Amino acid sequence: MFSIPGKQAVSITDRAASQIAKLMERDGHKALKIGVKKGGCAGMEYTMDYVDEVDPHDEVVEQNGARVIIAPMAQMFLFGTEIDYETSLLESGFKFNNPNVSEACGCGESIKFDESLFAKE
Repeated sequence: MFSIPGKQAVSITDRAASQIAKLMERDGHKALKIGVKKGGCAGMEYTMDYVDEVDPHDEVVEQNGARVIIAPMAQMFLFGTEIDYETSLLESGFKFNNPNVSEACGCGESIKFDESLFAKE
């Protein structure tokens, strides 16, 4: 939908690809679907769900055994995002390094996107 020939919609670090592949193998799912929804203190939140079927309109990114699917509605918000997996002393989880985000709440769970994504020409 918002693809550029020869460029994937999102990139996945080796750490994230390893974790996604491990989760998919353990639970027997085909992919991890990533999207966005309204919510949180900044206005939008990322969503992550296991899926067993790929919709023909979904964007599919595969890397090192990991398969990530991006819902059509989320593609313009996630284009150019790097998906990473971080582990620290207190927590571990996926991190989205998204160039389209203009603000994020203090906890990092809620985001606001650059208004230019909504501009109509």
